[in-house]
Amino acid sequence: RKVRVSDITCGPGHGISIGSLGYGNSEAHVPDVVVNGAKLCGTTNGVRIKTWQGGSGSASNIKFQNVEMHNVENPIIIDQNYCDQDKPCQEQSSAVQVKNIFYKNIKGTCASNVAITFDCSKRFPCQGIVLEDVDLEIEGGAAAKALCNNVELSETGVVSPHCPEGEEEAS
Repeated sequence: RKVRVSDITCGPGHGISIGSLGYGNSEAHVPDVVVNGAKLCGTTNGVRIKTWQGGSGSASNIKFQNVEMHNVENPIIIDQNYCDQDKPCQEQSSAVQVKNIFYKNIKGTCASNVAITFDCSKRFPCQGIVLEDVDLEIEGGAAAKALCNNVELSETGVVSPHCPEGEEEAS
């Protein structure tokens, strides 16, 4: 809680990850984290929150701001369905709640065609996710995509790419 990270450079490597939270049906609380000023080059992830199904608690009031990305595989990612095991993870009835996550002034390029991934829980959707002045494109200048499932999202300023219409809300 109350972690402040500023002016860091990463790469190659995994990038900046919060998690994995809730492993083995555990409880996790990660409030009040600020990452302000980062440069990520050639990393697997940019700014990431990952949680296992079946856990409880929350990751909340987290800010990622003033981040520059170059050739990053997954620049912005929330994965509430993280599963790092040989057999598929069964869908669980609980999840670590991810809420009030703020992304501001994040710019650069991705190594894949998907720059933003919000893969949130059906039962505990991501809430209060804000994108402000986010501009991510594929390395070389082509337009990137956003994949968004079960997320309550708002955008201000110039945001690219956008979540496809109709995919932000829980189904």
